[in-house]
Amino acid sequence: MGIIIKPIVTEKATSLTEKLSKYAFKVVKDADKEQIKAAVEKTYNVTVVDVDTAVVKGKVKSRYTKAGLIVGKTSDYKKAVVTLKKGDTIDFYSNI
Repeated sequence: MGIIIKPIVTEKATSLTEKLSKYAFKVVKDADKEQIKAAVEKTYNVTVVDVDTAVVKGKVKSRYTKAGLIVGKTSDYKKAVVTLKKGDTIDFYSNI
């Protein structure tokens, strides 16, 4: 299994990409910044300038069913926001 799990494509992450050339990825929890930088550079053939990481806590979710209230929790995950060199881009939609 690689370091990068999947790119995060949300409204907030897309606005970061358009304005500041930053890309967000969901990564393995025990990966450090150097490993993330190397994985992004190898996978997408770009030059990484900076890596910011954060552990995102899972949300508590509940729903009502015939059997009653079901309560659960989504998993915690690590998010990496990668800043690329000016002029480099990543196209997530090229292989769809």
